[in-house]
Amino acid sequence: MKPIGRIFAFLLAVLLAAAARAHEVRPAYLDMRETATDTFAVVWKVPAQGEMRLGLHARLPAACAENSEPVRSIEQGAYFERWNVACAGGLKSGEISIDGLKSTLTEALVRIEYASGDTELARLLPDRPRFVAAGTQTSIEVARTYFLFGVDHILSGLDHLLFVLALILLIRNRWMLLKTITAFTIAHSITLAGASLGYFSLPQRPVEATIALSIAFVARELVKTEPGERRLSESYPWLVAFAFGLLHGFGFAGALKETGLPQSDVPLSLLTFNLGVEAGQLIFVAAILVLFRIGAALVALPLAPTRRLGAYAIGTASMLWLVPRIAGLWI
Repeated sequence: MKPIGRIFAFLLAVLLAAAARAHEVRPAYLDMRETATDTFAVVWKVPAQGEMRLGLHARLPAACAENSEPVRSIEQGAYFERWNVACAGGLKSGEISIDGLKSTLTEALVRIEYASGDTELARLLPDRPRFVAAGTQTSIEVARTYFLFGVDHILSGLDHLLFVLALILLIRNRWMLLKTITAFTIAHSITLAGASLGYFSLPQRPVEATIALSIAFVARELVKTEPGERRLSESYPWLVAFAFGLLHGFGFAGALKETGLPQSDVPLSLLTFNLGVEAGQLIFVAAILVLFRIGAALVALPLAPTRRLGAYAIGTASMLWLVPRIAGLWI
Protein backbone atom coordinates (compact mmCIF):
# COMPACT_ATOMS: atom_id res chain seq x y z
CA MET A 1 0.00 0.00 0.00
CA LYS A 2 1.29 3.48 -0.87
CA PRO A 3 2.06 5.94 1.95
CA ILE A 4 -1.01 8.08 1.18
CA GLY A 5 -3.17 4.96 1.19
CA ARG A 6 -1.82 4.00 4.59
CA ILE A 7 -2.53 7.48 5.91
CA PHE A 8 -6.09 7.36 4.59
CA ALA A 9 -6.68 3.92 6.05
CA PHE A 10 -5.40 5.13 9.42
CA LEU A 11 -7.53 8.30 9.36
CA LEU A 12 -10.61 6.37 8.32
CA ALA A 13 -10.11 3.75 11.03
CA VAL A 14 -9.69 6.44 13.71
CA LEU A 15 -12.74 8.42 12.58
CA LEU A 16 -14.94 5.34 12.19
CA ALA A 17 -13.95 4.13 15.63
CA ALA A 18 -14.65 7.59 17.05
CA ALA A 19 -18.07 7.69 15.40
CA ALA A 20 -18.95 4.20 16.53
CA ARG A 21 -17.92 4.93 20.13
CA ALA A 22 -19.53 8.38 20.26
CA HIS A 23 -22.23 7.15 22.67
CA GLU A 24 -19.60 6.03 25.16
CA VAL A 25 -18.23 9.52 25.78
CA ARG A 26 -21.61 11.11 26.48
CA PRO A 27 -21.79 12.02 30.15
CA ALA A 28 -24.07 10.40 32.66
CA TYR A 29 -26.37 12.91 34.33
CA LEU A 30 -27.84 13.11 37.83
CA ASP A 31 -30.48 15.78 38.40
CA MET A 32 -31.90 16.54 41.86
CA ARG A 33 -34.59 19.20 42.30
CA GLU A 34 -35.92 20.20 45.69
CA THR A 35 -39.73 19.99 45.51
CA ALA A 36 -40.36 20.50 49.24
CA THR A 37 -38.16 21.06 52.27
CA ASP A 38 -35.40 18.41 52.14
CA THR A 39 -37.36 16.42 49.53
CA PHE A 40 -35.93 15.94 46.04
CA ALA A 41 -37.14 14.63 42.69
CA VAL A 42 -34.27 12.60 41.22
CA VAL A 43 -33.53 11.83 37.56
CA TRP A 44 -30.62 9.52 36.72
CA LYS A 45 -29.62 9.27 33.06
CA VAL A 46 -26.98 6.89 31.69
CA PRO A 47 -25.81 6.54 28.03
CA ALA A 48 -27.25 3.39 26.45
CA GLN A 49 -27.19 1.50 23.16
CA GLY A 50 -30.38 -0.44 22.70
CA GLU A 51 -30.97 -2.26 25.98
CA MET A 52 -27.28 -2.08 26.91
CA ARG A 53 -26.11 0.70 29.21
CA LEU A 54 -23.01 1.71 31.08
CA GLY A 55 -22.74 0.02 34.47
CA LEU A 56 -23.03 3.24 36.46
CA HIS A 57 -25.09 3.77 39.61
CA ALA A 58 -25.73 6.99 41.50
CA ARG A 59 -25.10 6.74 45.24
CA LEU A 60 -26.83 9.45 47.29
CA PRO A 61 -25.95 10.54 50.86
CA ALA A 62 -26.83 8.08 53.62
CA ALA A 63 -29.38 10.56 55.00
CA CYS A 64 -31.48 10.25 51.81
CA ALA A 65 -34.27 7.67 51.82
CA GLU A 66 -36.45 6.74 48.86
CA ASN A 67 -40.05 7.94 48.94
CA SER A 68 -40.97 6.01 45.80
CA GLU A 69 -39.74 3.11 43.73
CA PRO A 70 -37.57 4.15 40.73
CA VAL A 71 -39.39 4.29 37.40
CA ARG A 72 -37.10 2.96 34.68
CA SER A 73 -37.19 3.62 30.91
CA ILE A 74 -35.09 3.78 27.74
CA GLU A 75 -35.48 7.11 25.91
CA GLN A 76 -33.52 8.55 22.96
CA GLY A 77 -30.49 6.32 23.44
CA ALA A 78 -30.30 6.71 27.20
CA TYR A 79 -31.40 4.75 30.31
CA PHE A 80 -33.48 6.73 32.82
CA GLU A 81 -34.43 6.21 36.44
CA ARG A 82 -36.82 8.61 38.20
CA TRP A 83 -37.73 8.58 41.91
CA ASN A 84 -38.18 10.82 44.96
CA VAL A 85 -36.07 10.96 48.10
CA ALA A 86 -36.27 12.64 51.47
CA CYS A 87 -32.89 13.76 52.86
CA ALA A 88 -32.98 14.35 56.62
CA GLY A 89 -31.27 17.67 57.29
CA GLY A 90 -30.90 18.45 53.57
CA LEU A 91 -28.09 17.71 51.15
CA LYS A 92 -25.47 20.08 52.55
CA SER A 93 -22.30 18.19 53.53
CA GLY A 94 -23.72 14.98 52.04
CA GLU A 95 -21.53 12.93 49.70
CA ILE A 96 -22.76 11.98 46.23
CA SER A 97 -20.79 9.44 44.22
CA ILE A 98 -21.09 7.45 40.98
CA ASP A 99 -20.29 3.77 41.34
CA GLY A 100 -18.52 2.27 38.33
CA LEU A 101 -17.26 5.59 36.96
CA LYS A 102 -13.62 4.66 37.55
CA SER A 103 -13.80 1.88 34.95
CA THR A 104 -15.24 4.05 32.12
CA LEU A 105 -14.01 6.72 29.72
CA THR A 106 -16.95 8.98 30.41
CA GLU A 107 -17.86 11.46 33.12
CA ALA A 108 -20.96 12.33 35.12
CA LEU A 109 -22.64 15.67 35.62
CA VAL A 110 -24.48 16.28 38.86
CA ARG A 111 -26.95 19.16 39.08
CA ILE A 112 -28.78 20.09 42.28
CA GLU A 113 -31.49 22.73 42.21
CA TYR A 114 -32.61 23.97 45.61
CA ALA A 115 -35.98 25.47 46.46
CA SER A 116 -34.24 28.83 47.00
CA GLY A 117 -33.29 28.94 43.31
CA ASP A 118 -29.62 28.23 43.98
CA THR A 119 -28.03 25.64 41.71
CA GLU A 120 -25.00 23.45 42.33
CA LEU A 121 -23.23 21.75 39.42
CA ALA A 122 -20.36 19.27 39.64
CA ARG A 123 -18.38 17.25 37.08
CA LEU A 124 -17.36 13.81 38.32
CA LEU A 125 -14.51 12.08 36.50
CA PRO A 126 -13.11 8.54 36.62
CA ASP A 127 -10.36 9.71 38.97
CA ARG A 128 -12.77 11.88 40.97
CA PRO A 129 -16.11 10.02 41.15
CA ARG A 130 -17.56 11.77 44.23
CA PHE A 131 -18.16 15.19 45.71
CA VAL A 132 -19.65 16.76 48.84
CA ALA A 133 -22.65 19.04 48.31
CA ALA A 134 -22.00 22.56 49.58
CA GLY A 135 -25.59 23.75 49.46
CA THR A 136 -24.65 26.68 47.23
CA GLN A 137 -21.81 27.88 45.00
CA THR A 138 -19.94 31.18 44.83
CA SER A 139 -19.88 33.11 41.55
CA ILE A 140 -16.27 32.08 41.01
CA GLU A 141 -17.15 28.40 41.49
CA VAL A 142 -20.09 28.75 39.08
CA ALA A 143 -17.86 30.44 36.48
CA ARG A 144 -15.15 27.79 36.81
CA THR A 145 -17.63 24.90 36.60
CA TYR A 146 -19.42 26.20 33.50
CA PHE A 147 -16.14 27.20 31.80
CA LEU A 148 -14.73 23.69 32.24
CA PHE A 149 -18.07 22.23 31.16
CA GLY A 150 -17.84 24.28 27.94
CA VAL A 151 -14.25 23.18 27.26
CA ASP A 152 -15.12 19.55 27.90
CA HIS A 153 -18.26 19.71 25.76
CA ILE A 154 -16.49 20.99 22.63
CA LEU A 155 -13.47 18.69 23.02
CA SER A 156 -15.73 15.64 23.41
CA GLY A 157 -18.08 16.82 20.64
CA LEU A 158 -16.54 14.89 17.75
CA ASP A 159 -19.07 16.16 15.23
CA HIS A 160 -18.33 19.81 16.00
CA LEU A 161 -14.58 19.17 15.89
CA LEU A 162 -14.84 17.39 12.53
CA PHE A 163 -16.63 20.42 11.09
CA VAL A 164 -13.81 22.68 12.29
CA LEU A 165 -11.21 20.22 10.93
CA ALA A 166 -12.93 20.27 7.53
CA LEU A 167 -12.75 24.09 7.54
CA ILE A 168 -9.04 23.94 8.35
CA LEU A 169 -8.43 21.59 5.41
CA LEU A 170 -10.58 23.72 3.08
CA ILE A 171 -8.99 27.11 3.83
CA ARG A 172 -5.32 27.52 3.03
CA ASN A 173 -4.97 31.20 3.91
CA ARG A 174 -4.42 31.51 7.66
CA TRP A 175 -5.93 35.01 7.83
CA MET A 176 -9.07 33.76 6.07
CA LEU A 177 -9.13 30.77 8.43
CA LEU A 178 -9.07 33.15 11.41
CA LYS A 179 -11.99 35.15 9.97
CA THR A 180 -13.91 31.96 9.22
CA ILE A 181 -13.46 30.51 12.71
CA THR A 182 -14.46 33.90 14.14
CA ALA A 183 -17.65 33.88 12.03
CA PHE A 184 -18.41 30.34 13.22
CA THR A 185 -17.86 31.48 16.81
CA ILE A 186 -20.10 34.54 16.54
CA ALA A 187 -22.87 32.54 14.88
CA HIS A 188 -23.05 29.70 17.38
CA SER A 189 -22.73 32.18 20.25
CA ILE A 190 -25.93 33.88 19.01
CA THR A 191 -28.03 30.74 18.86
CA LEU A 192 -26.43 29.28 21.99
CA ALA A 193 -27.47 32.34 24.02
CA GLY A 194 -30.89 32.71 22.41
CA ALA A 195 -31.83 29.04 22.74
CA SER A 196 -30.48 28.74 26.30
CA LEU A 197 -32.50 31.77 27.40
CA GLY A 198 -35.63 30.48 25.68
CA TYR A 199 -35.99 33.15 22.98
CA PHE A 200 -36.12 30.54 20.21
CA SER A 201 -35.59 26.81 19.80
CA LEU A 202 -35.46 23.92 17.37
CA PRO A 203 -36.14 20.21 17.97
CA GLN A 204 -32.87 18.58 19.03
CA ARG A 205 -33.01 15.49 16.81
CA PRO A 206 -33.32 17.38 13.48
CA VAL A 207 -30.59 19.75 14.68
CA GLU A 208 -28.18 16.86 15.37
CA ALA A 209 -28.97 15.29 11.98
CA THR A 210 -28.37 18.59 10.16
CA ILE A 211 -25.08 19.13 12.03
CA ALA A 212 -23.88 15.80 10.60
CA LEU A 213 -25.07 16.97 7.17
CA SER A 214 -23.08 20.21 7.54
CA ILE A 215 -19.91 18.15 8.01
CA ALA A 216 -20.72 16.13 4.89
CA PHE A 217 -21.29 19.37 2.95
CA VAL A 218 -17.85 20.80 3.78
CA ALA A 219 -16.24 17.40 3.07
CA ARG A 220 -17.95 17.42 -0.35
CA GLU A 221 -16.64 20.93 -1.03
CA LEU A 222 -13.14 19.66 -0.27
CA VAL A 223 -13.51 16.80 -2.77
CA LYS A 224 -14.89 19.05 -5.55
CA THR A 225 -12.18 21.68 -5.20
CA GLU A 226 -10.34 22.15 -8.51
CA PRO A 227 -7.23 24.26 -9.27
CA GLY A 228 -8.24 27.68 -10.59
CA GLU A 229 -11.90 27.22 -9.60
CA ARG A 230 -13.33 29.33 -6.80
CA ARG A 231 -16.39 27.81 -5.18
CA LEU A 232 -18.61 29.69 -2.73
CA SER A 233 -17.07 27.79 0.18
CA GLU A 234 -13.59 28.97 -0.89
CA SER A 235 -14.48 32.54 -1.89
CA TYR A 236 -16.68 33.21 1.16
CA PRO A 237 -15.91 30.46 3.69
CA TRP A 238 -16.85 32.77 6.56
CA LEU A 239 -20.39 32.97 5.16
CA VAL A 240 -20.70 29.17 5.05
CA ALA A 241 -19.21 28.91 8.55
CA PHE A 242 -21.60 31.56 9.89
CA ALA A 243 -24.66 29.83 8.42
CA PHE A 244 -23.72 26.44 9.82
CA GLY A 245 -22.50 28.03 13.06
CA LEU A 246 -26.05 29.16 13.79
CA LEU A 247 -27.07 25.51 13.58
CA HIS A 248 -24.20 24.23 15.70
CA GLY A 249 -25.17 26.74 18.39
CA PHE A 250 -28.46 24.90 18.85
CA GLY A 251 -26.42 21.74 19.39
CA PHE A 252 -24.35 23.43 22.12
CA ALA A 253 -27.54 24.78 23.68
CA GLY A 254 -28.93 21.25 23.90
CA ALA A 255 -26.16 20.28 26.31
CA LEU A 256 -26.57 23.46 28.34
CA LYS A 257 -30.36 23.04 28.55
CA GLU A 258 -29.83 19.57 29.99
CA THR A 259 -27.84 20.91 32.92
CA GLY A 260 -29.71 24.21 33.11
CA LEU A 261 -28.55 27.65 34.22
CA PRO A 262 -28.47 28.71 37.87
CA GLN A 263 -31.17 31.35 38.42
CA SER A 264 -28.83 33.46 40.52
CA ASP A 265 -26.04 33.56 37.91
CA VAL A 266 -27.61 33.17 34.47
CA PRO A 267 -25.44 35.75 32.59
CA LEU A 268 -22.24 34.53 34.25
CA SER A 269 -22.84 30.83 33.64
CA LEU A 270 -23.92 31.42 30.03
CA LEU A 271 -20.88 33.61 29.35
CA THR A 272 -18.37 31.25 30.94
CA PHE A 273 -19.86 28.18 29.21
CA ASN A 274 -19.52 29.97 25.87
CA LEU A 275 -15.97 31.07 26.70
CA GLY A 276 -15.17 27.47 27.57
CA VAL A 277 -16.49 26.32 24.19
CA GLU A 278 -14.33 28.92 22.43
CA ALA A 279 -11.26 28.04 24.48
CA GLY A 280 -11.67 24.35 23.63
CA GLN A 281 -12.16 25.21 19.97
CA LEU A 282 -8.97 27.33 19.90
CA ILE A 283 -7.05 24.54 21.63
CA PHE A 284 -8.21 22.12 18.93
CA VAL A 285 -7.35 24.48 16.05
CA ALA A 286 -3.90 25.21 17.49
CA ALA A 287 -3.22 21.49 18.04
CA ILE A 288 -4.23 20.63 14.46
CA LEU A 289 -2.06 23.38 12.96
CA VAL A 290 0.92 22.23 15.03
CA LEU A 291 0.37 18.62 13.93
CA PHE A 292 0.17 19.75 10.29
CA ARG A 293 3.45 21.65 10.66
CA ILE A 294 5.19 18.67 12.29
CA GLY A 295 3.79 16.28 9.69
CA ALA A 296 4.93 18.48 6.82
CA ALA A 297 8.43 18.60 8.29
CA LEU A 298 8.61 14.80 8.67
CA VAL A 299 6.85 13.57 5.52
CA ALA A 300 6.58 15.24 2.13
CA LEU A 301 3.04 14.54 0.91
CA PRO A 302 1.26 16.14 -2.07
CA LEU A 303 -1.26 18.63 -0.72
CA ALA A 304 -4.23 18.01 -3.03
CA PRO A 305 -4.41 14.20 -2.67
CA THR A 306 -3.90 14.46 1.08
CA ARG A 307 -6.74 16.97 1.46
CA ARG A 308 -8.96 14.79 -0.71
CA LEU A 309 -8.25 11.71 1.41
CA GLY A 310 -8.98 13.69 4.55
CA ALA A 311 -12.27 14.81 3.00
CA TYR A 312 -13.30 11.22 2.26
CA ALA A 313 -12.49 10.16 5.82
CA ILE A 314 -14.44 13.08 7.32
CA GLY A 315 -17.37 12.55 4.95
CA THR A 316 -17.55 8.85 5.80
CA ALA A 317 -17.58 9.57 9.52
CA SER A 318 -20.31 12.20 9.07
CA MET A 319 -22.50 9.66 7.27
CA LEU A 320 -22.14 7.31 10.23
CA TRP A 321 -23.76 10.04 12.33
CA LEU A 322 -26.24 11.26 9.72
CA VAL A 323 -27.95 7.93 8.93
CA PRO A 324 -28.82 6.92 12.53
CA ARG A 325 -29.74 10.50 13.42
CA ILE A 326 -32.18 10.68 10.50
CA ALA A 327 -33.52 7.23 11.37
CA GLY A 328 -33.98 8.41 14.95
CA LEU A 329 -36.39 11.11 13.80
CA TRP A 330 -39.00 8.43 13.18
CA ILE A 331 -38.34 6.25 16.21
